[in-house]
Amino acid sequence: MNQVSHNAAASRYEIEVEGKLAVCAYERGGGAQVFTHTLVPPELRGRGLAEVLVRTALDDAKAAGRKVVPQCSYVAKFIERHAEYQPLLAK
Repeated sequence: MNQVSHNAAASRYEIEVEGKLAVCAYERGGGAQVFTHTLVPPELRGRGLAEVLVRTALDDAKAAGRKVVPQCSYVAKFIERHAEYQPLLAK
């Protein structure tokens, strides 16, 4: 299992694998956490890293009582496919 770290200074969640960095980036504003992009280097794709990053980020937002805005298409699809995260969506 890959370890996700929250790099608050850079506003992103990160997983480092084989010296490469996969990230789920966000911005905060208006009381919501806006997920801007999820990036996994091509050589690391197919390992479920994006799912681990996004699930961790959404769990953190839920624990903190924040609403989310999925500008990133991956995050939007993830929330669409996982009903337990749909209540987090900002209206």
